[in-house]
Amino acid sequence: SVSILIFNTSRQCFVVVKQFRPAVYMCEVERHHPQVFQNQDKESFSSLENPLPAVVGVTYELCAGIVDKPGLSLEEIACEEVLEECGYRVSIADLRKITSYRSGVGVTGSSQTLFYAEVNDQMRTSGGGGQPEEGELIEVVEIPLGESMKFAYDETFPKTMGVIFSFTWFHNNIAPKLPKK
Repeated sequence: SVSILIFNTSRQCFVVVKQFRPAVYMCEVERHHPQVFQNQDKESFSSLENPLPAVVGVTYELCAGIVDKPGLSLEEIACEEVLEECGYRVSIADLRKITSYRSGVGVTGSSQTLFYAEVNDQMRTSGGGGQPEEGELIEVVEIPLGESMKFAYDETFPKTMGVIFSFTWFHNNIAPKLPKK
């Protein structure tokens, strides 16, 4: 897969996505209603008296996508994802590879490549939101630069490790070179 740390230079903010993840939701169901999984009974799940709200399955994430288009490079897929999910048109030249690493090591052992892209308001061509026909329901969220590290470590905002790592990378590698205001 690919993921992209997006920084909007016009508004000095990170652009991330917020979306419902069924696996996260089911983990919360198991934590709050362990009997559902102990019984292994479909009827007990469908008759939960106090089902959890969908929001417990929502996470903040970097823009990302799986590598499932033969013939396209990782960079081309990353550019498509930025447009589909966040609404910014970026070119391969706008991308900077940060690193590749293993993700989902306990389940899939996947490889993910992390890119960095700077965008500005003029590059925004749509509202983003993903591909509804593929079941995506994505909300684009902006995290101001000055609040980003507080956000990264605030456990009340469920997020992926990619958000924490990439915000830290930015503060170590890009922020020191930003013009002082």
